[in-house]
Amino acid sequence: MSGSHRAIQLPLDLPSAEAMGREDFLEAPSNALALAALDAPQGLPNGLSVLVGPPGSGKTHLARIWAEAVDAHWQPVDTLGHDLPALLEPGAALNVVVDDAQCIAGTRGEEAMFHLVNHLRGRGQLLLTAPVPVRDWGLRLPDLISRLSAAAHPALAEPDEALLAAVLVKLFSDRQLRVEPALIDYLLERMERSLGAARALVAEMDRRGLQFRRRMTRDLAREALAEILDKTDEDEAP
Repeated sequence: MSGSHRAIQLPLDLPSAEAMGREDFLEAPSNALALAALDAPQGLPNGLSVLVGPPGSGKTHLARIWAEAVDAHWQPVDTLGHDLPALLEPGAALNVVVDDAQCIAGTRGEEAMFHLVNHLRGRGQLLLTAPVPVRDWGLRLPDLISRLSAAAHPALAEPDEALLAAVLVKLFSDRQLRVEPALIDYLLERMERSLGAARALVAEMDRRGLQFRRRMTRDLAREALAEILDKTDEDEAP
C-alpha cells in the first residue's frame, strides 16, 4: 500500500459511556419546569406524571435521576405485559419508571399499563416518558386514555444556544474527545437546533475520527454535517 494513502481503521460499534448522574444533567430554562416538577418534595402529582419532550431532549436522563432519587424500578416498555405479574406482587417496587411509554399503543401493553396505574394509585408513583402527550399516542383503551390524559405532563422544550453548546461539550467529553471552543461555535452555526441532532453529530464525528484516525477539526465536522444531511434527505425522499 502506498504511503500516501490515509490509513483506515474500522471502528468498533461500541456505545459511549454517557454520564447520566444528577451532576451530569445540564440545567437550563428549557428544562427548568420539568426538573422542578420531578424534584418536588411531595412527589409526583397524584403519583402519576408523563414527562414529555422531543427525541434527545434529556427525558431518559431526567427520568433516571428521579428513579435514583426515589429508588424506582426501571421497567422496559417492551416487556411490560410479560412483567406485570411481578410488578403486582406484594413487596414489589412502588415507584416505577417506563421510558418511551408511547410504544404500548396498540399492544397488550395497554392493558398491562392500565393495571399498573390502578395498582400504584394511592400507594406509589409512576413516571412515564414520551415524545408527545398521551392524546397523540394512539391508545385504544378508553379507561387508560382517561387515566393517563389526566396526569401531569411536565415538558422539556427545545434547547437554547447556551444549553446546546454545553451539551456538545458534554457529549464530546463522554467520548473522551477534546475539542476547541471555536469548533463548538462552528457546529452551533450549522447544525439542527436539537439535542437529538447534537448526539447524532458527535457520534458521526467520533466514528469518522476513529475510522480515519483524524482529530476533531472543522474539516471533519464539515464532512459529518454533510453526511447527516445526506441521510436526512434519503429518509425524507418518497
